[in-house]
Amino acid sequence: MAESSSSSPSPSPTEEIVRLIKRLSAYVAFKMSNLFSTSTIRNLDSRSIGAIAGLAIAVIFTWRAIRTPGERQRRQPKRRMQPAETSNAAAAAAAQSNVTSIPPEFSSPREDSAALDVVDQFFQPVKPTLGQLVRQKLSEGRKVTCRLLGVILEESSPEELQKQVTVKSSVLEVLLEITKCCDLYLMERVLDDESEAKVLQALESAGVFTSGGLVKDKVLFCSTEIGRTSFVRQLEPDWHIDTNPEINTQLARFIKYQLHVSAAKPERLAPNVFASQSLEQFFGCAS
Repeated sequence: MAESSSSSPSPSPTEEIVRLIKRLSAYVAFKMSNLFSTSTIRNLDSRSIGAIAGLAIAVIFTWRAIRTPGERQRRQPKRRMQPAETSNAAAAAAAQSNVTSIPPEFSSPREDSAALDVVDQFFQPVKPTLGQLVRQKLSEGRKVTCRLLGVILEESSPEELQKQVTVKSSVLEVLLEITKCCDLYLMERVLDDESEAKVLQALESAGVFTSGGLVKDKVLFCSTEIGRTSFVRQLEPDWHIDTNPEINTQLARFIKYQLHVSAAKPERLAPNVFASQSLEQFFGCAS
């Protein structure tokens, strides 16, 4: 007596793709729920959102393209077939099945893993641009005042400015981004008019005035440290950047935020006074 063996039919390629898309859609939905959380949505720009929308549209159109042929075939009326035609059709179907059928053990794990890897790469965290970092660090502040010595310039004392003036190349990109979103004023104490002229010439040669956000009239000079403090209080900025801890401490009561820059390991002088070894390091772009 012949034993009857029952085995489940192998899924067709269409069923395999449909199953894969269902899993892929669920995985994409999970990724998007994490991507659009409150902590990450602020770092997305229009290009990132457009890419996500493009992926969703691609999945939808692929789903429709796969479903459409099957639905059309179901709508076609079945024609009665003669016995000879039936046997020929059965033989052709068996041959086609042998060619196109994909065993599950070869298709499922590897293809699923590859598809999920693609989704993982697509949903990698978007690295914020320098402009986004600047706006985020400045807390959307609109006016910034900044001293020159030790922050924008390599020199650290007014006496050095009488000999030479050197603009830090590493800070130029940060300055450009600040001028794009803030009203920036630069200020410094100088000992004579010649030093003032040298500073302006060095800034112009470095291209600081070519961006359009900063003009020479916004570079202020004084003869005392108290004069720089008066400049800051009159301008009432959202942020002030300085290297003198005494000035930072005095202004802490009047200015919303400050950045104290010190080559040595800096310490916070007040709750609203941040500290960094350089301006570029504060914005995360130090080499």
